[in-house]
Amino acid sequence: MSDEASVSHEEIARLPKVVLHDHLDGGVRAATLVELAAVIGHPLPTADPEALATWYVTAASSGSLEQYLETFDHTVAVMQSADHLRRIAAEAVLDLAADGVVYAEQRYAPELHQTGGLDLQDVVDAVGEGLAQGTELAAAAGHTIQVHQVLTAMRTSDRGREVAELALANRRRGVVGFDIAGPEAGFPPSRHKAALRTLRRAAFPFTVHAGEGDGVGSIAEALALGAVRLGHGTRIVDDIVLGTPSDGDPWGLDGAVLGDLAHWVRDQQVPLEICPTSNVHTHLAPSVGAHPVTALLRLGFAVTISTDNRLMSRTSMSRELTLLVDEAGWTLDDLRDVAVTAAWNGFIHHDERQELVDEHILPGYAGQQNGRHRA
Repeated sequence: MSDEASVSHEEIARLPKVVLHDHLDGGVRAATLVELAAVIGHPLPTADPEALATWYVTAASSGSLEQYLETFDHTVAVMQSADHLRRIAAEAVLDLAADGVVYAEQRYAPELHQTGGLDLQDVVDAVGEGLAQGTELAAAAGHTIQVHQVLTAMRTSDRGREVAELALANRRRGVVGFDIAGPEAGFPPSRHKAALRTLRRAAFPFTVHAGEGDGVGSIAEALALGAVRLGHGTRIVDDIVLGTPSDGDPWGLDGAVLGDLAHWVRDQQVPLEICPTSNVHTHLAPSVGAHPVTALLRLGFAVTISTDNRLMSRTSMSRELTLLVDEAGWTLDDLRDVAVTAAWNGFIHHDERQELVDEHILPGYAGQQNGRHRA
C-alpha cells in the first residue's frame, strides 16, 4: 500500500491530532445535557439524548451564523454552577483524548456562566479543575493529552477589558490565550480595542473569530488589532481570484491571483483555524468537498483543522479529517502537515511546541506510514 492510497477512517482514528478551535459550550455530551437540564428544570426540545443530538445538527445547519449561535442557549443554561462546569470540562477532555487528540485548547466565555452566582475567577477555576480531572482520567485510560483554556469575550458585550485582565491573571494557571466570538457582522473587534491593546502590551496571544460571518474587512481589522491567529478565516478566499478549473487543477490554482490581504496572510503564515463541517452548517461552503480549505492548503496558507462545536455539528476531529480525505482527496501527508501546523501554532511556548511535534505528532504519523509500508 502506498502513501498516496486513501486513508481509512480507522487509520485516521489512530493518528495524533491537534485542535485549536473547540468551544467548551459547544461540545457538551447530549446525555449530559439531558441529565443536567433535568436537575435545574431547564426545558429542552427533547429529553432523549439521541433525538437531542439530531435536533442540534438540524437546528445548527438551518442557515445563518446567528441561527447557529442560538443553539447554545441550552448548553449555556446548564453551565452555571462549578460542579456542572467541572463535569463538562472533564468530559470534553475524555472525548477529545478518546479521539486521538494530544493537544487541545478549550475556549469559552466566562461572562456567560455567571447567572448562578459564580464570579469570573470561579468560572476559570472550575473549568481548570475539570480539565485537570479529565486529563488524569484520560491518562489512566492510556491516552496522553494536554488541554489549555482560551478565554473568550463576546462581541456583543462590553466586558472585553475585564476578560482580558482575567486571562492575564491566569496566564500561569492554564489560560494560554484570548478570543473574541459571537455574531461577526455588525460587531467588529474594534469594539474591544482597549482589551486587545492591554493584551499586546502584556505579550499575551489572542485569536479573533473573523472571516466566518463577515468578509475580508473583518479579517483585516482583526489582524490590524494584533490577532496572531484567525478563528475560521475562511473568507480570505474572497481576496483570491482563482483561475479556470481543469481536470488536473479543479480549483484553478495555477492562475490564482492573490489580493494584498491574502498575500499578507499567506506571507506571514497567519494560522487559519478552519472548521469545515461548521462552515457547511452556517452555509459558508456547500460541502466539505467544495470547501475552500483545500484550495487554501494547496496555495500554501497556514491551514489548521478544528471541530468548532462537536455537539452542534455532531462531529469529531476524526470525522473532520475523514471527510477531507473522502470528499476533498486529502492524503496522509496533508493530514500530517495540518497537524504539524496546528502544533506549531498552539498558544504554548516554543519548547512545548517542539516537544509536541517531535514526541507526539511526527512519531504518530511515522508509525502510520511504516505500518502502510509493511502492509
